[in-house]
Amino acid sequence: MKTIKYRELRRRYELDGPAKTVKHLSEAIAQRHVRPEDFSLRDLAEGLVPDGHQWVRMLDPRNSSGTSVLEAEEAVDVTAFLHVAGQIVYSKILEAYRQEAFVVSKLVDTIPTRLDGERIPGIGRIKDEVTEVHPGMPYPHVGFGEDYIETPLTSKHGLIVPVTKEAIFFDRTNLVLSRAAEVGEVLGLNREKRLIDLVIGATNNYKWKGTSYDTYYAAADAGPWTNVLEDNELLDWTDVDAAEQLFAEILDPNTGEPVLVRPTTVLLMPAYRHAANRVFRAAEIAYTAAGSATTTTAANPLSGYRILDSRLVYRRVIASGVSADEARQWWFLGDFRKAFAYMENWPLTVTQSPPGSEADFNQDVLVRFKASERGAAAVLNPRYVVKCTGAMP
Repeated sequence: MKTIKYRELRRRYELDGPAKTVKHLSEAIAQRHVRPEDFSLRDLAEGLVPDGHQWVRMLDPRNSSGTSVLEAEEAVDVTAFLHVAGQIVYSKILEAYRQEAFVVSKLVDTIPTRLDGERIPGIGRIKDEVTEVHPGMPYPHVGFGEDYIETPLTSKHGLIVPVTKEAIFFDRTNLVLSRAAEVGEVLGLNREKRLIDLVIGATNNYKWKGTSYDTYYAAADAGPWTNVLEDNELLDWTDVDAAEQLFAEILDPNTGEPVLVRPTTVLLMPAYRHAANRVFRAAEIAYTAAGSATTTTAANPLSGYRILDSRLVYRRVIASGVSADEARQWWFLGDFRKAFAYMENWPLTVTQSPPGSEADFNQDVLVRFKASERGAAAVLNPRYVVKCTGAMP
């Protein structure tokens, strides 16, 4: 644990101002020069509040001499303390919100939007029917067909972290940071689960040119495209090849040509983590055709794939009604950034209540930090991902 020089922090605050000090502190925490756990709320208050030691003593009713904490806050400038404490709480919330376990949130792009659901226009690809242009002749004109998708309505999610006078007086910094981490984790988990449900097909919100579609269709469904490959357990390179070949059968609706996609990522269940490493990372493979007496050894044809597994994805597949035995064998291949996105009205934002609020008097809550984000998981184009399932029981 690092030793924080609170007097030096206060001097910097007075010289540089709140914005620059908080920015400097944020960078120091982001670069792990200091961590939220290195701070003490009590020491921070005593160091940043004028006559801070006396102010902290005022939190004990026995030392207030008839003066309420609210009156003390009006007489004492606690701005510096609140700014720095707010940055510490925010950093802890953000750290939990972005934790590595949230795999799918990092697989898709976040698209800022000011609309509560929107129509995203696009220009349909031009068919490859360009004729030869002879010398001196005008170039032929082509028309552009209307092409658009509609994204779902966004939703707001948020929680509040309270800081009581007891948390400062008894220096329960770890308790406050623990609550901040829980808030970040809950909000991040909620976002991750909404994205997962979209990726696995438990939620379907793809709406193209005014018509709603499911994300995935198997061959037996006779849907507008086929991007489900059943009975394709991930055992060797031939299973990956089968999934790749399925993309050749998925056509762009505007041109009738195969979709221009190069799969970049494989998302699978934890049970197949090591099997996937064997399939994708093997230096070479041996292949023997049925009935052949010759075995061919060659370099592994699989390269450039990012392999990710997620326990959360596995649990969400089971929650959608799939048995555990079947869920273990599910895996996905494609370009997830082209297929899915998170439409974001505003990112994770932390705001703090002003001192002297009603909660101060009723609940001894000196300050509250409200964390919120608003957005929606959306399917941009389901033709860029293939879902594979294992052998049917």
